[in-house]
Amino acid sequence: MGQSTVINLSIGGMSCAGCVSVVEEILQNVAGVSEANVNFAEHTAKVVGDVSAAALIAAVEAGGYEAAVLTGSEDEAEEKEAAELAAYQSLLKKAAVAAALGGPLFLLGLLGAMPPLHGWGTVFWLLISALTLAVLIYSGRHFFSGAWVSFQNHHANMDTLIALGTGSAWVYSTLITFFPDWVPEQSRHVYFEAAAIIIALINLGSALEVRARSKTSQAIKRLIGLQPKTARVVREGRELDIPIEQVGLGETLRVRPGEKIAVDGVLLDGHSSVDESMLTGEPLPVEKSVGDEVVAGSINKSGSFLFQATRIGSDTALAHIIELVRQAQNAKPAIGRLADKISALFVPTVLIIAVLTFMVWYNVGPAPVSAYVFAVTMTVLIIACPCALGLATPISIMVGVGKAAEFGVLIRNGEALQRAGQLTTIVLDKTGTITEGSPTVTQLVPFAGWDETRLLQYAASLEAASEHPLAEAIVSAAKQRDIACLPLTGFEAKAGTGVGALVAGQAVLLGNEALLREQGVDLSESVASQALALADEGQTPVYLAVEQQVVGIIAVADPVKVDAREAIHHLHQMGLKVVMLTGDNPRTAQCVAAQVGVDEVIAQVLPADKADKVAALQGRGEVVAMVGDGINDAPALARADVGFAIGSGTDVAIESADITLMRGSLFGVSDAIDISRATVRNIKQNLFGAFAYNSIGIPVAAGALYPLFGLLLNPMVAGAAMAMSSLTVVSNANRLRFFTPRSRGE
Repeated sequence: MGQSTVINLSIGGMSCAGCVSVVEEILQNVAGVSEANVNFAEHTAKVVGDVSAAALIAAVEAGGYEAAVLTGSEDEAEEKEAAELAAYQSLLKKAAVAAALGGPLFLLGLLGAMPPLHGWGTVFWLLISALTLAVLIYSGRHFFSGAWVSFQNHHANMDTLIALGTGSAWVYSTLITFFPDWVPEQSRHVYFEAAAIIIALINLGSALEVRARSKTSQAIKRLIGLQPKTARVVREGRELDIPIEQVGLGETLRVRPGEKIAVDGVLLDGHSSVDESMLTGEPLPVEKSVGDEVVAGSINKSGSFLFQATRIGSDTALAHIIELVRQAQNAKPAIGRLADKISALFVPTVLIIAVLTFMVWYNVGPAPVSAYVFAVTMTVLIIACPCALGLATPISIMVGVGKAAEFGVLIRNGEALQRAGQLTTIVLDKTGTITEGSPTVTQLVPFAGWDETRLLQYAASLEAASEHPLAEAIVSAAKQRDIACLPLTGFEAKAGTGVGALVAGQAVLLGNEALLREQGVDLSESVASQALALADEGQTPVYLAVEQQVVGIIAVADPVKVDAREAIHHLHQMGLKVVMLTGDNPRTAQCVAAQVGVDEVIAQVLPADKADKVAALQGRGEVVAMVGDGINDAPALARADVGFAIGSGTDVAIESADITLMRGSLFGVSDAIDISRATVRNIKQNLFGAFAYNSIGIPVAAGALYPLFGLLLNPMVAGAAMAMSSLTVVSNANRLRFFTPRSRGE
């Protein structure tokens, strides 16, 4: 292997949050693993390292759990959905069987019609004991087998608590049935109905939880569902429908109206409008003509066209998005890691509390001691399950990340999701972020006997070798005037200042004022005043110098995005400071800033220095986001607390930022922050509910209210409360599915 890979596993056999830390420890102990994250809500694990899937699966299985590799295919998603449905139905059946026994017994107890533990009643209770054992085997087998596997591997989990509680209830009740004289008459109480009803309630709660939990992964299901299964290729003049897996790079494909585009590619023939809302979150179709890129999963609205496949299989933009969303849903922010650590200690702590409870009630409890001791200890074991605590974070992250993807916001990790809601300052790159990123030549100002044609010819000859957006504008202007480029040698790009080369044997420089100063070119007062006038109008002056003499200025303007001012105003309303960071000259930068209403302008900054400017803001106590194109701004994106890469279509710099905005609008930043705040708020609600439940439930179950009010919690009520606590957390997380960022609502 020799290199780090990412392996996604499906994990079976996890029963509670305590299992998360156990499985993570198992995976991290495998040689070559550098990182392992387990998602209890999805029952999946993401493993990074130089390791084989077989080694990981073997380790997990040796630890008493099950594992299989996740491929992310649509068939796999369908299989998972079918498995979830089968699990739901199985849990409902188990709950019904247990309730069929426990319900009537519970009613008999309420009516005071329970048979005695002697005479004919003995036969009745022996029959009930046998039926309860059958219920424990059929409806509760997974709890007991899980507890046994945990015991063998030297750890405890939810299954341990349930098995101890219900198993001891059956053992105690059966012993009392056979040997009623072992305890005083007032202690002769059996708990068969409690064992059966607890099993019924926990199974019912688990079934409802599985049902509600399946809704949280709808974002992934929806994205996978966008991938068509077949494609229409043109081979030897014939159009053939073939499985998507058989499409090769460079093949020509036909797309008809209403069809999904199978792979990424470039239009060869035809014209159409394409719905790319799955990618960008924008509902309006995008016009496509020859030379334009199309992406897999988008829908052709009108017109038939031919396109050439440029990316297939796992290389398509849609495949990258699915993988990104899946990884983000498995990621953990700091708040989630804290919950996992607490959960890992929770079950052992509860077992200690149960032992202490037993000892206290045994020594100072009222008569009949044995009845009270047993009932209270069992109640502590049953109520204390930390499932809700383990679900609190991952379930909200899954929904939040999926919701963000719906709006064209791709969140790469859980840390960014949590941090985005804490931002105080947003730093915006100018070109391509505030402006359209497609500048055009607006003016040509020749000096020293030069004319516009010659000025543009020399500039275009230089810029033909450059990939800068300004270069593209100059070359495009020359093409429009049918100006041919001159021969070029010794081309050199000077980061952040311009370019230089020999054009037709002459030393030529093209760039900003800093380039001229660096190269010792004299800038006359008249030339400088011309440049200042252009900059005051929001145009960027680009100087052309030949043989150390300035021969002209080319003015380039990049129009501001139509919604930039409104989006920045929206960020201000959210209480955020907005800073523009640009390599452009201060006058042009101030002109653009005045148009959009930013709070602070930092101009004439080299790409390499942008990270230092971000660090300086952080040094002032600001929590900083950097918004850029994800390539030129990579150091600043990495230095910021949260990096936002502005992407469009398939040109998404997924690897360069924490969050990628699939549409070019700055409203994506506010959408991401809104979703982050809503998700973190939801996590905190879940954690508060889970902690409050256990903090209140355990002392009450242990009998804290008995000395004052004579109140004890019934073990069956404890079982119902435990099941409902998990369901409450899942239901609360699913509320995020209906969340809409404020900018979309407006």
